[in-house]
Amino acid sequence: MQGMNETAGSAQTLLLVDDEPNILSSLRRLFRPQGYRIFVAESGAEGLEILAREPVDLVISDMRMPEMDGATFLREVRQRWPETTRILLTGYADVTSTVAAINEGEIYRYIAKPWNDTEMIETVRDALERARLRAENARLTALTQAQNEELKALNAGLEQKVAERTAALKQALGKVEQANGDLKKSFLTIVQVFTGLIELRAGPAGSQLSGHGRRVADLARQTAQRLGLGDAETQHLIFAALLHDIGKIGLPDELMTRPFNLLTAEHRATVMKHPVIGQNILMAVDRLKEAALLVRHHHECFDGSGFPDRLVGMAIPLGSRILAVANDYDALQVGTLVQRPLRPSEALTYLVDNRGKRYDPQVVDAAAEIIEAARTATYEEVPVRATLLRPGMLLARDFHHKDGYLLLAKATALTADMIAQLQKMESLEQFKITLWIRQEIA
Repeated sequence: MQGMNETAGSAQTLLLVDDEPNILSSLRRLFRPQGYRIFVAESGAEGLEILAREPVDLVISDMRMPEMDGATFLREVRQRWPETTRILLTGYADVTSTVAAINEGEIYRYIAKPWNDTEMIETVRDALERARLRAENARLTALTQAQNEELKALNAGLEQKVAERTAALKQALGKVEQANGDLKKSFLTIVQVFTGLIELRAGPAGSQLSGHGRRVADLARQTAQRLGLGDAETQHLIFAALLHDIGKIGLPDELMTRPFNLLTAEHRATVMKHPVIGQNILMAVDRLKEAALLVRHHHECFDGSGFPDRLVGMAIPLGSRILAVANDYDALQVGTLVQRPLRPSEALTYLVDNRGKRYDPQVVDAAAEIIEAARTATYEEVPVRATLLRPGMLLARDFHHKDGYLLLAKATALTADMIAQLQKMESLEQFKITLWIRQEIA
């Protein structure tokens, strides 16, 4: 099929690549009302030809295509047109290829088939806005540098002009900081995508792992703050907590959720490789090198009996010691560490009993204070069916789709639109939706 374009002019340009004409037709119908300039291609090679002659802002490519799959195509796009934003369409069976696309093609986002139209439109809009912010950031940075040089050349007698230029400079710097903040949020979004991918890897049998990374990150963050870690160290720890199980992504299905103490010696040896694999994966990203070291050592024990390097006591990075406590506290409750899932009080007792053996005593003490404070909160968690939800209700827990990915985060205030979407999902997908809601204790 020849490349086709719609809505010529200064509109932002999309390239849709899929070997199935009906998929291309669906995507074109979805985006036509949005005012984009649209090209379509039925193969990676045809897509590259279009990119060679037309400026394109964003590419959406299917993973499974003959001759050149989506990962290969997006890697080529990244190398030749790095400013073009890349999105991957994939199915659950394409996990390995999706990881390759994320690592080699540096995609902005992957979207599972069948997609949600609203989510697809919002994802594309957000991706294009992120690209715009990146360009604006570069422009504002250049503007700031030019204004700095101009300020140096001003005469001492031009005090009023200096004041005016200084005000303009502050405004420009504020915009730069805002743009940088938006880019940081985008990076965190990418980390959360990896986290969701890890949890999806466990499949339907691993639904208890849903939200594990976020719960570990939350307890690790609070513990780090109680122990006085700086902002930078705490941020590295949060990234490590969200991604600590990324080395498990290549494990066989049966090893993803089976309790560690029920594994055979051979299977334990396989699972024990995941911290090193996780470090190797994360080391390729500059901003994650410090987090990668914490991931490597999060299964070290305070008494030296852990793995992979059998470090002892203070030789273990403090972030890894915190991550070990936060990770095991949640793993004990979801049933991936010992034979049966433990109640929160039992999990806390386990931590205290292993204080000075598996865990750093000061970390256990800090985490125990946080856990106890949460248990004495002035509200209780109440399960509420979708049909009984009301606007203004506050989520007590993260809410995940039945397939494992996060839909609504803890502490979200429900709106009428959110409730309508949940009720529609319950009807269309034929599964009962129950949310845990905060209810103040009188």
